[in-house]
This record gives sequence, C-alpha cells and structure tokens, in this order.
Amino acid sequence: MSAQQLIKEFTELPPAERAQVVKFVLEHDDSWIPEEFRQGMDDIAAGRVVGLHTALNEPHPGDK
Repeated sequence: MSAQQLIKEFTELPPAERAQVVKFVLEHDDSWIPEEFRQGMDDIAAGRVVGLHTALNEPHPGDK
C-alpha cells in the first residue's frame, strides 16, 4: 500500500478510528521525535541537569 492510499483511507475513517490509529503510531513509532529531544530526555533521566535558577545565576563549571 502506498502512502497516498494509506492517507486516503485514513481520512475516510470516522474520528474515533482515526484517534485509534494516531494513538497506535505515537506509542509504536518515535522516528518523528528529534534526536536532540531524545538526548535531553536521557540527560534528565540520568540526572545530568541543573535547576533553571542555578543555570541562570551561578557560574558554569570551568568559568573563571
């Protein structure tokens, strides 16, 4: 099935079924998420972050 055919069939679905398709895609395919965002989420999960107040008001490591 081509992308054009898939899009045509998708647009013909009732709203509730379109919502099911969208939910499935979001849960099973993350290729649309930018790599920079994924890296940021990994940094947060690993604790490699500082609070906004600290980032804006404290010197950065290595600054003189």
